[in-house]
Amino acid sequence: MLLLQIFLSFFKIGIISFGGGYAMIPLIEREIIEVQGWLTSTEFLDIIAVAEMTPGPIAINSATYIGYTKANVLGSAVATFGVVLPSFMAMVILAYLINKTKHLPHVKGALRGIVSGVIALIGFATFRMAVGTGLATVDLDLPSVLVSFNIYNIVICIGAFFLLHYTKFHPVLLLISFGILGIIVF
Repeated sequence: MLLLQIFLSFFKIGIISFGGGYAMIPLIEREIIEVQGWLTSTEFLDIIAVAEMTPGPIAINSATYIGYTKANVLGSAVATFGVVLPSFMAMVILAYLINKTKHLPHVKGALRGIVSGVIALIGFATFRMAVGTGLATVDLDLPSVLVSFNIYNIVICIGAFFLLHYTKFHPVLLLISFGILGIIVF
């Protein structure tokens, strides 16, 4: 039962995440600390620090380590598989769809809006980690889409950051909302 719970928790994290490891940190934090109660905030920050120091994507490293803390090696494998499976399935489907529709203005706008939301999630995760640990910097690998970043993107990022910081706005709803806003603005 525990292994199924670990798989489903990380599958849920994997399926509702967009934007990579740093953008997943608030989702992992919410699921593992608030929903499941598996870790304290301090334990979570320690795991993020270990996951950051080890080679590989932070989300996979975090899932592997958290799975291990709950159910040893089998828990690691189940958590890792759970967090990776949705991305693998989504990439196969999205690669096909985006290749067929990338020239459409609404698709371009939605992607630009989503990028703004993802950047806000990364900024929010950085802020939460800096406040929680007293660290001032985190090395970020931002997407190449920033080449076309403009004042609208900056306003969207700031708005998303404040929504995440001052409200209980769910990160998935933020990405959907800002995807729609991207269609309208761009």
